[in-house]
Amino acid sequence: MVFCDMKYVLATSNPGKVVEMRKILAELDIDIVTRDELGIDIDVKETGTTFLENAILKADAICAITDLPAIADDSGLIVNALGGEPGVYSSSYGGEELTAEERCKYLLSKMENMEQRDAKFVCTIVCSYPDGSKITSTGECSGKITTQLRGLKGFGYDPVFLPDDEIKTMAELTSNRKNSISHRGKALRNFYKLLKLKKRV
Repeated sequence: MVFCDMKYVLATSNPGKVVEMRKILAELDIDIVTRDELGIDIDVKETGTTFLENAILKADAICAITDLPAIADDSGLIVNALGGEPGVYSSSYGGEELTAEERCKYLLSKMENMEQRDAKFVCTIVCSYPDGSKITSTGECSGKITTQLRGLKGFGYDPVFLPDDEIKTMAELTSNRKNSISHRGKALRNFYKLLKLKKRV
């Protein structure tokens, strides 16, 4: 089956993720649209216990509605000293009502006076096709949690995450540098390769 003429729907409604995903996938000759552009307004319950399970739930839901290949990701922050928190609950950590900045501050408050600050971002991407087939890809970015918020770029926990071998947090890096080392960038580049292979089938 040839997929080159198909539209692919980005299942996320997170504007930051849309920008990153579109930029990295721009070189691939596919027509990418967002769920918002198609007028899809549904709340897919992320009831999975892993990033993969949640990504599948979102991709399958959007694919079923549009009858188009749907690309979804689930990502989060894993902090060793907190036993893996916030993990799959990264977007609601500390309470659904918190802003991204408040969530970062909540995380820092839980880690106050902790010397062990190793952490990693994880991103799993899934593309669900109408024929039931799937492509999956995972990327990770290791680093440490800072003691204060730094930077105004990015989103989520970027202001408190210092990647290994960097002197700037994710929120201080340029978008090009961030995409080159980030969990989502790594997952998308591998996904890109897998998608190119599928398009040749």
